[in-house]
Amino acid sequence: MKKKLVSAMLVAAMAVSMLAGCGSSASSSDSTGTSANSSSDAKEDVASTEGLASTSDGTTLRINLASEPDKLDPALNSSVDGAALAANSFVGLFVFDENSEVQPALCDSYTVSEDGLTYVFTLKDGLKWSDGSDLTAADFEYSWKRAANPETAADYSYLFDVFATADDGLINVKADGNTLTATLNAPCPYFLQLCAFPAFMPVPQAAVEAANADGTNPGAWCQEAGFVSNGAFTCTEWKHNESMVYTKNPYYYDADNVKLEKLEYMLSADDTAIFSAYNAGDLDFIDTVPTDEVQSVINNDDFYVVDQLGNYYLQFNVNADMFDGMSVEDAATLRHALGILIDRDYIVTNIGQTGQHVATAFVPEEMSDGNGGVFRENEYDYPDKDSNGYFSAEYDFEAAKAEAQELLESIGYEFDDQGMLSADTPISLEFLLNEGSGNQAIAEAIQSDWSSIGIECNIKTEEWDTFINDRKAGAFSIARGGWVADYSDPINMLEIFTSDSGNNDTQFGKDPSNTAAPDWTKYDELINQIRTTTDLEGRVAMMHEAEDMLMDTWAVVPLYYYNDLYMCKTNVSGVYSDVFGTKHFQYATIN
Repeated sequence: MKKKLVSAMLVAAMAVSMLAGCGSSASSSDSTGTSANSSSDAKEDVASTEGLASTSDGTTLRINLASEPDKLDPALNSSVDGAALAANSFVGLFVFDENSEVQPALCDSYTVSEDGLTYVFTLKDGLKWSDGSDLTAADFEYSWKRAANPETAADYSYLFDVFATADDGLINVKADGNTLTATLNAPCPYFLQLCAFPAFMPVPQAAVEAANADGTNPGAWCQEAGFVSNGAFTCTEWKHNESMVYTKNPYYYDADNVKLEKLEYMLSADDTAIFSAYNAGDLDFIDTVPTDEVQSVINNDDFYVVDQLGNYYLQFNVNADMFDGMSVEDAATLRHALGILIDRDYIVTNIGQTGQHVATAFVPEEMSDGNGGVFRENEYDYPDKDSNGYFSAEYDFEAAKAEAQELLESIGYEFDDQGMLSADTPISLEFLLNEGSGNQAIAEAIQSDWSSIGIECNIKTEEWDTFINDRKAGAFSIARGGWVADYSDPINMLEIFTSDSGNNDTQFGKDPSNTAAPDWTKYDELINQIRTTTDLEGRVAMMHEAEDMLMDTWAVVPLYYYNDLYMCKTNVSGVYSDVFGTKHFQYATIN
């Protein structure tokens, strides 16, 4: 049976060939299309087709997800591919199943207080680390406090703001034997989802501290093969920038149901080389396809498009030199002009090619609102979406050009009679992106759009690790962005932009002295209010308000909502990818 290319959520989603970025969170999660949710049931319905079946001996699955991972410490990772490595080598209290629902993993049972503030988790008996040592509730207490500690410098430390503060000033989580008690500062409708997220997975205290005696390198303990973990597989070989081997962990809590002996990863971001290796039979699973090859494989039995909650977007560094000397309003007007002069319909139709939807706001379609509904129900969108070319249902490029020219003229730019920028007021930009044919094609399309009024745009491509670190440091003016939700609640899409967030690449609030950057105090206060309110209905309204504030800056320009594509050999079953972009191989089999 042919896999279903379109599902209810997929029609609302989007993709190109990439690794998304994330949220998971980032990613190499940031390329042009992210991998997402596919059920093992769908795969098992596919009959083996000659030439599309794996030639593996049945014990080893050969995979490409990305190039060299930036971080393998689950508390420090912020990329989608890193989350996939974490999900297959670590496991937390809960796990996302093939339907993207949370299910107990190391948690045997739990209770929630009537006010929704206190969770008491009882762990399964006999849990072990991969070295055979005992894994207890104390490991979770240590790991959660470590991830929340500013000295760890975890990008996701803000996720732990949902906890109440204990008398010692740390987050209120306490282990007692096999029981873990977590006390929150307000009801958190997505707390169990957090408990399945990599940042909440346990790490081995002895190994972590032994490798970081001076406290300068929190992730040092897992930068080479052989580190202790607790998931279905452990990293046993690592040839940096080339390959990794993960071997079955006999101490995994559900080891009896893990049938594979090894996962072998090819580390590469060259989607042409990856596609060739897959076609040659050297890889069994890939989650990127060269843009110009999509149509050649889209009807194959080994090609999948799946649901995902995420957004591919353009982001500006609000502190970039290009805004020097401008007022907050003029800087936003410049970004507004550039933002509307992007033909996103062209991007999804000719580059994405797999049913993506143009994004009219930042929070993805189909995301829950945390109060029993869907955030975009009642057709809510960014206010006045039809008031300009960027948000109109029928995009008119010529009308957008005229509006962009009018906006730029309002802040002092001059144009000639042909509607081209005057040499007296030029605009020259650098657009930063990571490797990937989809990313390149999108950047070139935007470059062409902007050149239609005389804007010069130079494209700079970097290897993944360099790209995410430059973006994090604010070493860019304009960059591609991608965020795949870590859990289904709009706050996850919005809190990445708070001043203290490690994922705030746009640099909001990072330099309060910059007169061209928006004052981000009210946004920070609003996000904190959302996190602490007990009024769930009012919380939804506040999240809409926060999204409106974000969109008004024009520093974040959504292009399309993600869906995900991948290719998987027809005799491989049990692989699934959740809507947060994480691939799960722990229950895969090769028939």
